[in-house]
Amino acid sequence: MAGLIGVCVFAAAAQTVETPREAAGSREAIVLDMDGAIGPATVEYLRRSLAEATHRQAGLVILRIDTPGGLDSAMREIIRDIIASPIAIATYVSPSGARAASAGTYILYASHIAAMAPGTNLGAATPVQLGGGRQPLDRDKDEAGQDKQPTSPADAMTAKVVNDAVAFIRGLAELRGRNADWAEEAVRRAASLPARQALAYGVVDIVANDLSDLLAQADGRSVRIGNTEHRLDTAKLRPVVIEPDWRTRLLATITHPSIAYALLLIGIYGIVFEFLSPGATVPGVIGAICLLIAAFALNLLPVNYAGVGLILLGVALMTAEAFLPSFGIFGIGGIIAFVLGSLLVFDRDVPGFALSWPVVVAAAAVSAGTLIIAATAAVRAHRRRVATGDTSLIGMTGEVLAWSNGHGQVHVQGERWAARADVMLAPRQRVRVVARERLTLVVEPVAETAPENRGR
Repeated sequence: MAGLIGVCVFAAAAQTVETPREAAGSREAIVLDMDGAIGPATVEYLRRSLAEATHRQAGLVILRIDTPGGLDSAMREIIRDIIASPIAIATYVSPSGARAASAGTYILYASHIAAMAPGTNLGAATPVQLGGGRQPLDRDKDEAGQDKQPTSPADAMTAKVVNDAVAFIRGLAELRGRNADWAEEAVRRAASLPARQALAYGVVDIVANDLSDLLAQADGRSVRIGNTEHRLDTAKLRPVVIEPDWRTRLLATITHPSIAYALLLIGIYGIVFEFLSPGATVPGVIGAICLLIAAFALNLLPVNYAGVGLILLGVALMTAEAFLPSFGIFGIGGIIAFVLGSLLVFDRDVPGFALSWPVVVAAAAVSAGTLIIAATAAVRAHRRRVATGDTSLIGMTGEVLAWSNGHGQVHVQGERWAARADVMLAPRQRVRVVARERLTLVVEPVAETAPENRGR
């Protein structure tokens, strides 16, 4: 009987005691650093890290963010992952001097806890795809004070984009119980707020000096995860930073606009050089690899394919300059097309996803110089006299070693050859090769010009 009681007590204790992994995981606050423009690599990093945090049963996930914005598609994927997360997520704009602009504001509104460090700001959430020119931020009013209807397709598209963004951020604000009116102002008027004002306006929940302060202030707060309310127990959580793995770092590297642009150019150069010098192999292999990687990266970026087309046209024209006598027309036109395509290939309005003028100018100069030099060298190589084989013997001169009855021996290119001729030749006479019949050369005498003023 005593043994049975002991077994029951042991079983009850086993049900109430966590495993070492679970105990360690529940005491962790997973920290993810989102620094820079938000793009495909950010989505991959967040998704992998949320899965790891769920596996470790972390008590909280903290997105430590400092971003100027990023891609709308990447932002929406991140927000979907945040809303579906089984773990509470706190977005923390940090350190001092950081910002959560544009896409960062939407992510902060979607999070269970919104926090900022002193000296940070958020806002300016107007859709950047609208470009420059007239600001579509103010609502135009008619004489009766009512909103004017769009008067052109461009105005209608602007209204659709703005209204969609407003509805999206207001929905997030209502989901998390935050200031929806200011969120609309951030979209329509590009409004921004510093940390203390954001707290006063009900835009964020916490202003914390550091992670420890954030965890202390978040302790005991109630958040909605799915359809249930969850009370946070964060006071004793230990912050653990999860770094991006090599796949995420590689994706972040190749999806950087400058890197993707360079890979595209290297791929084009490699293919062009392979066509100019068939059999070189190395340029073709490197070019094909870089072109495929560039195509993958460009598929994930906001690319204007008219810009890609102009870049290809520019390269083709600069290459043609080396083959066709156009007096520089092809070359100048190619450089212009190349520069315009480089400026258009990425949407310059998306923060962190635009090429700068110095990069474009340097690439245009290097492209023009490299392609023209390489193409010119290839043309000269094709026009150069063949140095080996039967063709190399035709036209070469040599000296008669022995001759009799139309046949004899000649010395050509350091070798002794059997030869024949239709005229009489004599030893030491200079001859020229006009044909080859298997191992016999057909030669003719070389007319020698007497030196001028021989009598002097």
